[in-house]
Amino acid sequence: MHVSAAPADVIVALRAAGCVFAEDEAALLLAAAAGDAARLDALVAQRVAGTPLEYLLGWVEFRGVRVGVRPGVFVPRQRTAFLVEQAVAGVAPGTAQACVVDLCCGCGALGLTAATELTAHGCAVELVAADIDPVAVACARENLAPLSAPVFGGDLFDALPGDLRGRIDVLLANTPYVPSERVADMPPEAREHEPLVALDGGADGLDVFRRVAEGAASWLAPGGTVLVETSTGQVDTACAVLAEHGLVPRVEHSEEYYATVVLGTRSV
Repeated sequence: MHVSAAPADVIVALRAAGCVFAEDEAALLLAAAAGDAARLDALVAQRVAGTPLEYLLGWVEFRGVRVGVRPGVFVPRQRTAFLVEQAVAGVAPGTAQACVVDLCCGCGALGLTAATELTAHGCAVELVAADIDPVAVACARENLAPLSAPVFGGDLFDALPGDLRGRIDVLLANTPYVPSERVADMPPEAREHEPLVALDGGADGLDVFRRVAEGAASWLAPGGTVLVETSTGQVDTACAVLAEHGLVPRVEHSEEYYATVVLGTRSV
């Protein structure tokens, strides 16, 4: 494919490929190409072929922060900003310090933005992140390096240092929640490019969530909370699972973000 450097030509090519926000994407690709016509051709061709825009740019904007992403890493969805919003809101004003863990961290966007916002509120944050995917771990380490936050590789709580047990105030767990049989219905950008482990939540979409809920109570500090994004249809089951493991469940929904977050708090 060959496109001129004219924004209109790029827009036409993207729109023909079904890109809903063709104008916005064209502007970003033109900026990324920086006047290099061959590079622009390559970027547009990859986008038209279905490569996620974020992989081509090398970053995604999340809660006003530019977070690095790379091929093979789950791209944080804008609706998940609501999970971070709830996490920050759940830390009482005037709290001097908080231990925050970003489990299933992917590129580390949730931990990065939560810690950044809490720090801006005067709270000293001890941030730790973990993921089972080595590609995600490497990406998160780059993103969290400015905060000197360690990122561990491993399966959920097995990845975490033992001295965090019973000390976590905020546990962000963006677990996969798409039922296995529905993964095939996801947009090609997701199912063909993002790691299956970050998408497939098992038969009812809550397999990984159940494992997080099982371990959360012993890792949370008294009064600490685990926050997980789900679909509205999974809320009742998710709340029952949290209660089964001794956590006090709560549900928050945002029409603005079209997002649902289930929270489980350890009793003080």
